[in-house]
Amino acid sequence: MSLQALIGNFALILFILLIVTGVVWCFDRFTLAPKRRLNAEAILRDFDAKSHPDSGERARLEADLLRQPAWVEYTGSFFPVIALVFILRSFLFEPFKIPSGSMLPTLFVGDFILVNKFTYGIRLPILDKKIISMNEPQRGDVMVFKYPKDPSQNYIKRIVGIPGDLVVYKDKKLTVNGVQSEYEGMPDFLHEGSQLSYSKQLNEKTPALTHRILNDEDRSPAVYMFGEADFPFADQCTYDADGVSCKVPQGHYFMMGDNRDNSQDSRYWGFVPDQNVVGKAFFIWMNFSDIKRIGSFQ
Repeated sequence: MSLQALIGNFALILFILLIVTGVVWCFDRFTLAPKRRLNAEAILRDFDAKSHPDSGERARLEADLLRQPAWVEYTGSFFPVIALVFILRSFLFEPFKIPSGSMLPTLFVGDFILVNKFTYGIRLPILDKKIISMNEPQRGDVMVFKYPKDPSQNYIKRIVGIPGDLVVYKDKKLTVNGVQSEYEGMPDFLHEGSQLSYSKQLNEKTPALTHRILNDEDRSPAVYMFGEADFPFADQCTYDADGVSCKVPQGHYFMMGDNRDNSQDSRYWGFVPDQNVVGKAFFIWMNFSDIKRIGSFQ
């Protein structure tokens, strides 16, 4: 693993810190601390035998004798905190920050979200091996996953196709297993920033749920690959001037961003294997630019 990949793998860094601080904490608790206690008791017995009346001096002496070495204090003392963070982050909830606008209008750049790590099953940290199966990812879920072309990066998109589905996205309309989504016009979406712009906003109604999407009317519906598709199971997809059609292989998912014409997703880099699943995004816990965004989302 390269240094850059290691730095990008926060879970691995946290695990290494957990091991290091845990070893120091255990070594101090079960080896060094008992030795300090025995040494302190011997010195204090000698101190008491001399009948010193100053109890404050005795207390200071005892505290000095039992004090942890600096290297233990500044290493092992972090173990309980790191252990708690590791358990919460690995098995329950993990925070992420939205880096791009590919999920507009559902998620904004700068949204801090929480991801449910256990709803799709319990996985071993670092190895990402599922050990307990629970719910399966469903169409319409907003899911965080490891980017298939670079697993050190986390991506977030919406599931539009589950194993066995035939996903067709033609003329900017989504059809899954022969059922086309229904679309309802909404007021244009305003992109705030250095240059104000608008996008066409629609309600996309699928059998799973209704949510908002964006379309860029100036963009062609064609998916430009600039060559042949080079992802696993690429032979399950066909491309033409109207869009793309893909049969989702077993153990994989077809992902798309809600900002349909401004999202690099499964149309371009292929299917997401089950072992790349991180969890289901469900809550915005902070956006420092707009605290009104705090809350759940579809």
